[in-house]
Amino acid sequence: MNRITRRTALGAIAASAPAWLARAEQKGTAFALIGDRYHNSDYIRSGLGKTLGEDAGVAIDFCDETKRLNAENLAGYRLLIVFRDGMVWPDGYPDESSNAGYVHTGSPQIVSDPPVPKHAAKEVFWIRPEQGKAVKDFVSNGGAALFYHNVTYISPHNDDFRDVLGAVTEGHPPIRRFRVRVVNKNHPITRGVRDFVVTDEQHFMTYQKDPKYLLLQSVNEDGLPFKNLGTTSAAGWAYDYGKGRVCYLAPGHMLTDLWNPEYEKLQKNAVRWLLRQS
Repeated sequence: MNRITRRTALGAIAASAPAWLARAEQKGTAFALIGDRYHNSDYIRSGLGKTLGEDAGVAIDFCDETKRLNAENLAGYRLLIVFRDGMVWPDGYPDESSNAGYVHTGSPQIVSDPPVPKHAAKEVFWIRPEQGKAVKDFVSNGGAALFYHNVTYISPHNDDFRDVLGAVTEGHPPIRRFRVRVVNKNHPITRGVRDFVVTDEQHFMTYQKDPKYLLLQSVNEDGLPFKNLGTTSAAGWAYDYGKGRVCYLAPGHMLTDLWNPEYEKLQKNAVRWLLRQS
């Protein structure tokens, strides 16, 4: 099987699998482009597979191949999920300590005998103009988009994607504790959701849409600023875009963030709103 992971195929193999796995071999409701150098695909698949798949009943086709984000592949889906940054590293990494397979504490010096040849270790920004247009057309024509965490790092490299998402990254400090504050309690996505605390990458960004669409803020309550941006950032929003709908949610660097009970409620509400079920 190629890099796209079909729940349906797994369900066919395992008769005892949960009902959300037992789908016919066809496109699911959602296509999810996930995983990058800093965000292992497996924890994202596990996190969303439980909250949105098993609990909310959304059939998700997971994929980590960026080329699959195109108009032809998006046809037939109702929901696009993107949970990855804007870079690929075809010539390797400059620092293996960022590799998910590297053990940080007490790790020995990395040795290869014979040595690995020198390589460029240069990031490549993967999104192409036609891919950004495909996302814009998909949502404009009635599809829905759920964007997570570090997708703001895609925005600097594609105007169409940036316009759909509505923001561009300003970076983030090291992992630390912060509060996610609900600033609009009247939206269907935030209904019944209380403020919550996570240990996560607090992503800072320039939000470019109307402030009335903001749902969440992230606040470092220890008073630790990032750059000259202070301690608070936009952390979630939702709006209609053409005939479709868009939602962005900032937390998500670790499974403990994705499975925070209040955040789980928020994600399920978001999917229902995006799919016009609430």
